Amino acid sequence: MAHYKAEDSKREQFRRYLEKAGVLDALTKVLVALYEEPEKPNSALDFLKHHLGALAPENPEIEALRLEVAEMKEKYEAVLEENKTLKAKLAQYEPPEEEMPGE
Repeated sequence: MAHYKAEDSKREQFRRYLEKAGVLDALTKVLVALYEEPEKPNSALDFLKHHLGALAPENPEIEALRLEVAEMKEKYEAVLEENKTLKAKLAQYEPPEEEMPGE
């Protein structure tokens, strides 16, 4: 009987841990969304993965990386434009290829 109480206590601690972490609420919301879907998806597991991922709180590191990627894209576009401009300026000063000596 004491063994049963110890397992029950561990289960209750684990349940409280899940509740405190918000896991039970997140699972409940996703399962309710799946239940309320008019057309059930072919893969319930994929549905759960997709919707649980959407419920996950945003990691600050991920947001910082997204901002960095956006900045890098802007810099890349600016460098491409500058490269295009410089090539056009250079083309003004280079003789046409058919006039090059030695060919």
